Amino acid sequence: MSFPLPFVLATGNADKAREIVEVIVERADHPVVAWALTVGASTYGFLLDTSDGIANTVERTPTPAVAPDVTETGATLEENARIKALALAQAIGVLAIADDSGLEVDALDGAPGVRSARYAGEAGRAADNVAKLMRELDDSPSRDAVFATVALARWPDGREIAVRGEVKGAISERPRGEHGFGYDPVFVPVEGDGRTFGEMAMSEKNALSHRGRAFRALAEALDEQE
Repeated sequence: MSFPLPFVLATGNADKAREIVEVIVERADHPVVAWALTVGASTYGFLLDTSDGIANTVERTPTPAVAPDVTETGATLEENARIKALALAQAIGVLAIADDSGLEVDALDGAPGVRSARYAGEAGRAADNVAKLMRELDDSPSRDAVFATVALARWPDGREIAVRGEVKGAISERPRGEHGFGYDPVFVPVEGDGRTFGEMAMSEKNALSHRGRAFRALAEALDEQE
């Protein structure tokens, strides 16, 4: 297993967590379980361990009285990933792994970039972000883009590893597909067959995606630490 267990996945986004766990499971030689960490009604992370070890790990993992304060104020994807991983590593006391992703569109000078999740405003939904992107690119002769992810592992003692994964592609003329989340329905990877990420099964997307590449690279980097 390339990912050292246990660790906490520093995201409250269940869609993102599911996608990352799929990549991890591909590399595992035994079952892996993800346990949602919550404060009240809010999920702030997912604790991962083997199926026969997760109960003991959950029992000995402290539950903060309030969810760790995570405000993504970084100017880069790496800075935002570090903010998330550091907050949970300190709060939980185990290795924390986080990521931040951004869609960089050539015709928009690299926007939305680090603000991809908040492109339509702090309270905007994924559909709002996509709608704004479509408006911004209306009649644009170029729709080339890059999707990038930085995955970062942070230990409570301050050690860390950061890696980047990216995939080139283009923004489709309209959203297509019911799978995935975020900008998946409008991103067509160059290395694919013309479908958007939203039209692909998760395993197909993971084989090509920025996040899949970042987490496979992180697994390799963690292997080298053993």
